[in-house]
Amino acid sequence: MPAPGDAGPDAPRDADPHAPGDADPDAPRDAGPHAPGEAKRTDDTAPYHPDDAKRTDDTAPDHPDDVGPDGPGDRDDPARTDPGGPAGGDRARRRRTLLVGLGAVALVTAAALVAGLLSWRPDPPDPARALTVTEAERLAAVRVTNYRDGRARLRATVGRGGDRVEAVGWIDWTRPLVYLDVGGPGAGPLRGLVQATPDVVAVRPDPAAVLTPAVPPLVPPADNWRIRDLPDRPALATLLDLLFALSADRPDPVARLAGARWVARDTVGRTPVDVFRMATAPTATPASGTAATSPAPTSTAASGTPTPPPTTGTPHPPADDGWRYWVDRDARLHRLDARLPGAAPVTLDLDRSHRPPLHPVAALGGAPGLPRDLAREEAERLTRMPARNRALGGTALVLAIPTATGANLRGGGWLDWRGQVAYLATTDLDAPDQRTVARHDRSGVTRTRLPVGDEAPDARPPLPPPRDARWERVRSGPGELDRLVGSALRASLEPPDPDRATWLRRDSTGKRPVDVIEVRTRGHALRYWLDRSGVLRRLELRTGAGAWAQLDLVQAPVPRLPAVPVPTPTPRPSAR
Repeated sequence: MPAPGDAGPDAPRDADPHAPGDADPDAPRDAGPHAPGEAKRTDDTAPYHPDDAKRTDDTAPDHPDDVGPDGPGDRDDPARTDPGGPAGGDRARRRRTLLVGLGAVALVTAAALVAGLLSWRPDPPDPARALTVTEAERLAAVRVTNYRDGRARLRATVGRGGDRVEAVGWIDWTRPLVYLDVGGPGAGPLRGLVQATPDVVAVRPDPAAVLTPAVPPLVPPADNWRIRDLPDRPALATLLDLLFALSADRPDPVARLAGARWVARDTVGRTPVDVFRMATAPTATPASGTAATSPAPTSTAASGTPTPPPTTGTPHPPADDGWRYWVDRDARLHRLDARLPGAAPVTLDLDRSHRPPLHPVAALGGAPGLPRDLAREEAERLTRMPARNRALGGTALVLAIPTATGANLRGGGWLDWRGQVAYLATTDLDAPDQRTVARHDRSGVTRTRLPVGDEAPDARPPLPPPRDARWERVRSGPGELDRLVGSALRASLEPPDPDRATWLRRDSTGKRPVDVIEVRTRGHALRYWLDRSGVLRRLELRTGAGAWAQLDLVQAPVPRLPAVPVPTPTPRPSAR
């Protein structure tokens, strides 16, 4: 008979686990930890502690062999899980308190962050200092680097507010030539395309263009260009002078860099650069009438240490007085901020990633070519030119003449090589209310002025010549118009001297290939455009303004060119 408290051998396996006595030896090892009679914990992974006899972790999952729902260790004990009970109420209050505390901490943190952002100031930049020898050499080489690079794309702003002028385009320092699209609220009548050399500025105004400039077309339009003086447009004149002053065929003397300062490090695009500040000094006065400026270099020590300060009495320029250069390690200029005394501020950005060859317009002489002596065949063609022109008889003509007086003439007419007569009409684009009609012959020039109707500036004169006009006879003068027409008439009489001629380039006019030959005589330069048969197709004359006037010869029937009526001079009364 079993002893009290021992489980009978025939007792069911699912006997009440809470019955007094020893635990069933066949019971699972993870029996409830609070079952009576348990000698020790069955969790071999946790350290034993005497207080583990009653487990308080109510998060452990129930096990099928765990104690019954009414056992003292049941996790669903109302005293532990009922939110209305004492323990559940305490836990809810603790959670609410914890959430309130976390919210308060978040609010305090956010307030501190906002206050920090409002009061944050960037760290002050490194103080300006004198240049090291390496930095001075880089700065001194900026202009010669521009010259060696040849070309660069640019974007520039001159002035502020309503007087601001903006420009986008390219500069070729080796020619030199600037090609821009000019805009901005201060551009005024110069809004449009601009090409310029250090001596001449050619503009193609487009007042209807939008204010913001765009990249100009690589091949510029051939029409409507005119020469301009820019003393009354200081913004564009300042920009052009600045661009040409940024190039030299040799480095600036490092010994002249006194006062130059290193300001900061920066990046332009992805290129790291150093920012230098230096004063400026006038160097040249181009045709625009504004003194150009260039860096005023100064001295440095002959070591790797910073240059010493300038001598007493030579103060450093203030932060807004002088130029700031953004220069990379290869002495390439990427950005320039020029604040010139008494002039508008200029900001210039240079980009060498896209720098196509530039095409100068005809008023600036066209492509430079590769000058050389005439080949034998070219010299013979130049010699045959008068005979070929006389055989042709005559031609229509179109004129575009920028004069030294600032007038931009356009005109048309006819030229009779056999009769040595030219009859033409011209209009000044800046005074389009009148036309000048002239007849050139062996006796001189006869002119009159007629009101302008709906004719184009290059329209041909009326035939027959109007008899009610007031004609006057004058002698051929030294002006560009008379010189150009007279040279065209002589092109059927005698050839230019081949020994004074230079072959410039091959070109085309009206899809006809030609050779451009320059002849210098009597202090003047003429360019003859000859086709392969030796006929003259264009004649160019360098004007006193440094531009080139064109007379295009167009094959067309030449009408009879009658003489114009010349009034008989009224005799003066005899003196008594």
